[in-house]
Amino acid sequence: MSAKLFATAGELGSSTLFEASGLRCALDRNIRPICPGLLLVGEAYPLSCAPGDNLAIHIALEKAPANSVLVVDASGFVAGYWGEVLTVAAQARNIAGLVMDGGVRDIAAMNKRNFPVFTRGISVQGTVKQRFNSVGETIQISDCGISQGDLVVADDDGVVIIPKAHIERVVQAGKARADKEALMMDKLGAGATTIELLGLQKWRQ
Repeated sequence: MSAKLFATAGELGSSTLFEASGLRCALDRNIRPICPGLLLVGEAYPLSCAPGDNLAIHIALEKAPANSVLVVDASGFVAGYWGEVLTVAAQARNIAGLVMDGGVRDIAAMNKRNFPVFTRGISVQGTVKQRFNSVGETIQISDCGISQGDLVVADDDGVVIIPKAHIERVVQAGKARADKEALMMDKLGAGATTIELLGLQKWRQ
């Protein structure tokens, strides 16, 4: 995937891409950034943890390609699967960030290291390292099937994951949508109303 495509996807953001996609590609709204203002764009590397066990993450850190986003299915179980130690390990291997359907901890340390994390929850409770479900194989979170190489775009609005086969189409559609909205903003700034621009005149009182 080209750097230009990544950059455009990040500029468009999760909401625009979701609306333009026509796909069920948004993760649960409760998977949120650990602090405001984070942006994460990259190719997905999926894995699935057993509840309360982060062994899959340790294995994935040896296998995931540089610049990929670890997308972790922990079945929504909120525990401290990830913290500062794994953040340092991930940054040393040029991992772009983390999307976790589970929990993390060491929030201040991750923010200090500028590592983008999107997670369902925060917990001081640690995890064991005894078994794992899968590493690098397709997983399911919310309504999304997530495979290696899918496009992850996460920001303050949420997380979307675009399947590989749809990336170029969705980014192009997102750009067209953004251009149309920019034109609408210009017209609003010049005094037009949303009622007029959206053809809602019949609802005027």
